[in-house]
Amino acid sequence: MTQSDSIAYDVVVIGAGPVGENVADRTRAAGLSTAIVESELVGGECSYWACMPSKALLRPVLARADARRLPGLADSVRGPLDTAAVLARRDGFTSHWKDDGQVQWVEGIGADLHRGHGRLAGPRTVEVTAPDGTRRTLTARHAVAVCTGSAAALPDLPGLADVRPWTSRDATSAETAPGRLIVVGGGVVAVEMATAWQALGSQVTLLVRGGAGLLARMEPFAGDMVAQALTEAGVDLRTGASVRSVTREDGTVVAVTDTGERVEADEILFATGRVPRTRDIGLDTVGLEPGSWLSVDDSLQVEGHDWLYAVGDANHRALLTHQGKYQARIAGAAIAARASGVPDLDAGPWGAHAATADHDAVPQVVFTDPEVASAGLTLAEAERAGHRVRAVDIDLGTVAGASLYAEGYTGRARMVVDLEDEIVRGVTFVGPGVGEMIHSATVAVVGQVPISRLWHAVPPYPTISEVWLRLLEAYRDN
Repeated sequence: MTQSDSIAYDVVVIGAGPVGENVADRTRAAGLSTAIVESELVGGECSYWACMPSKALLRPVLARADARRLPGLADSVRGPLDTAAVLARRDGFTSHWKDDGQVQWVEGIGADLHRGHGRLAGPRTVEVTAPDGTRRTLTARHAVAVCTGSAAALPDLPGLADVRPWTSRDATSAETAPGRLIVVGGGVVAVEMATAWQALGSQVTLLVRGGAGLLARMEPFAGDMVAQALTEAGVDLRTGASVRSVTREDGTVVAVTDTGERVEADEILFATGRVPRTRDIGLDTVGLEPGSWLSVDDSLQVEGHDWLYAVGDANHRALLTHQGKYQARIAGAAIAARASGVPDLDAGPWGAHAATADHDAVPQVVFTDPEVASAGLTLAEAERAGHRVRAVDIDLGTVAGASLYAEGYTGRARMVVDLEDEIVRGVTFVGPGVGEMIHSATVAVVGQVPISRLWHAVPPYPTISEVWLRLLEAYRDN
């Protein structure tokens, strides 16, 4: 290895996924020279192994499900999906795992891209080891932003590496549908991939440990409704089933649960959580623990380090691409303000330099059939936070727009109302097509719109959004 020159920038960003790109975009817009360091593909996890490919796999599944609920169309879509065509479309959305377009975007904003592995080498210093082994030192006058994201967590099972298990990356980039697939987990990745691969021709067995059921961090009815739908679709769902051992015998994966059940498959996917990608980025050189989640304030500045920021998954606040991009906009504005000498940041709740939504207004969509969409706090979360709240529930299928959307529409809506302030703390929708409705709930939560004012937000008839009127009526009448 050889030592190359040192280059000074105002800002150095480690990680060129959507989060790092957005930090760089904001700092460049503020006139700060910016470098981005990336060891894999520019565009990151979301573009190539998570959001985009997974939703490309799921969209035909959900479109077919909707079509099957409509007389006059249902008989035309009774056959199987064209798996090869679905996978080919998925490949298009990942740009066939080439990042030329993303590189052009980075160049277009005027940031410098450094290919290689970036490690902190002391305060405001990042050492980049290029693929050819050469090293370059980048120094930051104002800030270093860690935007390295997270990776799939694998359990500590003897011989697991020899089994060659799937992680989320394998599940979203597979070239063919396995005949039999075991999915271990009960969270978003687990239920989405079970939905996708069952519809694409795999026989899926879903193993969920403990008794919490599916989607444990959301309203309980959401997981219950998804579980019922997966079972009806043919998924073999087993709860309270922890994997005790896993082996691969003559190409066949054999998983044994703690109850002694033996499950065989062609592949096994572990969707059992995430770990921060911070183990080998030099945290020890600045007094931080390698491999740890990085604790930050609401401006995304790492506690105790006035030059270091952790944005996106690495800070463990909200492991969602859109939330990481939101944090990036906040962090970029904070970095720019501090660099220009602004004496006091606008760091109060909902201020320009405070990622308040991470605490109170995180939106999320789970692209299963039915879809699950939420914004803000669940009833349990609101109660734990000390709010005096009441949940209002509506059968979404009773709304005229839902009946038009699909025959036998099944869904549910919950609005969590703060009884002291008479504002909405959280909303959850479950049902076909609800993913496109959740932004209205996000606006209501973020804006802390009074219930009295929401009466004047008139939902168009006949749309599923008329559920808002039904929720308000139910709140008034009880």
